[in-house]
Amino acid sequence: MSHLARKLRLIDYFALGWGTMVGVGWLVIMDDWLSRGGALGALFGFVIGGALLFPIGWVYGKLVAAMPDAAGEIAYTGAAFSRPISFSTGWMMMLAYLIVCPWEAVAIGRIAGYIIPSLDSLALYRIAGRPVYLPHLAIGIALTALLTTLNYRGIRLSATFQNWTVLGTLILFFVFVVLGLTKGSPRNFPPLFTHAPLVSFLLVLQIVPYFMVGFESVSKASEESTAGFEQRGYFQAIAMAILAGILFYGAIIAAVAFVAPWHQLTNETFMTAVAFQRAVGSRWIVDIVLAAALMSLVKCFNGNFVAASRMVFAMGRRGFIDARAGEIHAQHQTPSVAVLCVGLATAGCMLLGDAILVPITEVGSVACAIGWAATCASYLRLSRGGALPSQSKSSGLEYFVAAFGLLVAIAMLLMKVVPAIPGHFSIYEWLALAAWIALGAVASRRTRRKNNNEPIADTDA
Repeated sequence: MSHLARKLRLIDYFALGWGTMVGVGWLVIMDDWLSRGGALGALFGFVIGGALLFPIGWVYGKLVAAMPDAAGEIAYTGAAFSRPISFSTGWMMMLAYLIVCPWEAVAIGRIAGYIIPSLDSLALYRIAGRPVYLPHLAIGIALTALLTTLNYRGIRLSATFQNWTVLGTLILFFVFVVLGLTKGSPRNFPPLFTHAPLVSFLLVLQIVPYFMVGFESVSKASEESTAGFEQRGYFQAIAMAILAGILFYGAIIAAVAFVAPWHQLTNETFMTAVAFQRAVGSRWIVDIVLAAALMSLVKCFNGNFVAASRMVFAMGRRGFIDARAGEIHAQHQTPSVAVLCVGLATAGCMLLGDAILVPITEVGSVACAIGWAATCASYLRLSRGGALPSQSKSSGLEYFVAAFGLLVAIAMLLMKVVPAIPGHFSIYEWLALAAWIALGAVASRRTRRKNNNEPIADTDA
């Protein structure tokens, strides 16, 4: 059986985890974050919500070390539970990654239109009252084609691209935040909360899973580590990604609230850029903000593209979907068919335009919370009897950490689906989630029928 190329190092895994996590939400929908919670509500939501993910990250670190498999959650739930549970978990996590790709492809069109206003022209149609512009589609499709080509030709090429965009994002972020803070004032922070403090906090906490998803993408590339890579390196990369994500989101929310009276800017396009421009009084700092956003966008797009394509590949390899999705390119040693599938799906979903941005945030939060919960439950079941490969039975403390991670994931899920909790799913999010579940049911049924006629050999890693 062909194998994926083994070329990733610790720095590559960190760049993948953090790069997949942090995109351009901090620029595109900062107004939504602050409107939900206020300055402190948004800050506490991301910092506390991010910190609550460390137990989940620890579980992933343990499982990926025991089972370095591109399938990630599919492999973990497959070892602990039934095949339908394994498929369902993988299908939801595939949504969590796949849904980010068109999000970023659409976002680059919005950013380009802000830089060059003439690109906001040639409207083809409208969805939910928002126009879909031809130049935006062309730019998004061009970026999708670039990343599809990079990932088709090799993981080393994709990882190098990821590393440089991560470095560029961090440098530019440091520059504009430091420069902007010299002009800000604590008087700009109020209102600290937009609702009652607890409600404000919960409204922000609900969307944290979507914007923090990505640290577990390390597991999707675990089959591609260099020879001699230490198993503890997986958790190190995951922990560093979560910590860097908390620091980044906390810093940008605090900076925007500090540099300008944010409550006066929530109707502005890209209020983060507008806030820094108001503080400095010049357009040049906006150029730095937008440059950082563009780099952050392509690295997040690329990271989620890697993770999504590995999930498609793993599901094809296990016979959950068409087996051709599990093929490996003979020369490039990449999951070439899966890469092409993700590229085509991204280009297709882009046709929905700007209307997908905020609803995608909501559905993505539920999808990744389901995956995290299933992973923690798998660890609890496997570790209780010492069934994890090459690992002894878990101690009481380890069992407690995993159980706490499971509770966190379940709580994040319930916050979006329980009607009594503010900020729960609207009809549109329920429809989107139902459509994805129905699509999964159809795919699973068709594959089962095909497997009954043409049995697929067991190729589980």
